Amino acid sequence: MKKVILVTGASSGIGRDAAELLAADGHTVYGAARRVEKIAEIPGVHPLPLDVTDELSCVNCIDTILKEEGRIDVLVNNAGFGYFGPIETVPLDDARNQLEVNLFGLARLTKEVIPHMRENGGRIINLSSVAGRVTLYFGGWYHVSKYAVEAFSDSLRTELKPLGIDVVMIEPGGIRTNWGIIAADHLKTSSEGTPYETPAFNEAEVLKYAYSSKWLANPRVVARAIRKAVDSKRPRARYIVGTGARALLFFHWLLPSKWWDSASRLGGKIHFDNNSIKPQ
Repeated sequence: MKKVILVTGASSGIGRDAAELLAADGHTVYGAARRVEKIAEIPGVHPLPLDVTDELSCVNCIDTILKEEGRIDVLVNNAGFGYFGPIETVPLDDARNQLEVNLFGLARLTKEVIPHMRENGGRIINLSSVAGRVTLYFGGWYHVSKYAVEAFSDSLRTELKPLGIDVVMIEPGGIRTNWGIIAADHLKTSSEGTPYETPAFNEAEVLKYAYSSKWLANPRVVARAIRKAVDSKRPRARYIVGTGARALLFFHWLLPSKWWDSASRLGGKIHFDNNSIKPQ
């Protein structure tokens, strides 16, 4: 059965690939983001402007689809970003914005679609991350936002299942997008001139190196997991995908907390010299 699907954050990366893949399957796909001109380039996808931090923008986005299609079968909450930086030095306004986008924006759209999905059933797919179950060095506020998405989704799933609405989480590991580059830039900005500068700058370089490499998974891997969550009659609660995702979760479970903490700080002890990696 072909479905009416809204994908947020569809202008680039995982959201763009997911919107393109779902449209190619014959679904009616609306892609929403602030950079709406980028979505207009995707074959078969209906572009909509959306700022998830603006309640009116969220309401207008949902209302537009309901007026044109009469229903929304699937909401893919993909919009988000990563703000890395020491908890002490990240301005609280930036921390609030991280939560505003990654958690409350997702919650706004979810609250808007639930009344309509109660009538015919539906599915809410939230892009979480292994970062919602594992913490990395200097990822504090980003991890707070993703841990919150995990709790929000688990709670929502138990509430909505009796009403015929499925809630699914996608938990990517390392995916080759600009996410790591943006996170690294934030890390440098928030740590410059602070006691954390040296390890934070080293960690930022590791992030940039990793997210520029070929060993990370292609965003299509996540897009295919989203497709499975859309098409399955009985979707899983979680889909774990991407480079290192299962290994990170396993070792986080296996290692004592002190060992994990020490391992997570290793990136702060590595520096780059003439494009080669050397421990400090």
